[in-house]
Amino acid sequence: MLKKYSLAAFTMIALYTPLALAAVDESSYESGHGALQRFGSSAGIAATPLWVQIWLVILGASFLSSLFFVRKHPIARWAIGGIMVSVPLTPVIVRSFGWPFLGGAIALGHLVFWSPALFLLLTRRPFLDEANSAAFRLWAIVMTSVIIISFIFDIRDTAIYLGHVLG
Repeated sequence: MLKKYSLAAFTMIALYTPLALAAVDESSYESGHGALQRFGSSAGIAATPLWVQIWLVILGASFLSSLFFVRKHPIARWAIGGIMVSVPLTPVIVRSFGWPFLGGAIALGHLVFWSPALFLLLTRRPFLDEANSAAFRLWAIVMTSVIIISFIFDIRDTAIYLGHVLG
């Protein structure tokens, strides 16, 4: 089943990549970490405040730690899958609409692709289930917290971005 979805994702990337690379002029946007700034460039990352860079390390480590639990826990698969799909597909999908790939587009990708994992974490509450190992319960509470904190910023940035591209 996973191979089927992986093949579909890679096919989608292959089909939409030419559209994504079509002339979407992002050069008029300055580098930075805001909703209407180019974040993916090295200049954008360099212009990012230290606290955001630290947050990105925490975020990355949290998602990467999902790999320790993917064999036994489907929720961990949703978490790692959400980030693995959002990184390559968000720019492709956004640019296929003719929209610039800015910080707000990244936030939109987070909301779309990370929501299934957050939904499962909040509805199943594995961090409260004593049948789970202490390590998994700790991962679950950290992952839930990291996604919620990210969404606080992502909802705002997505609203600003969508207002810009749709407005």
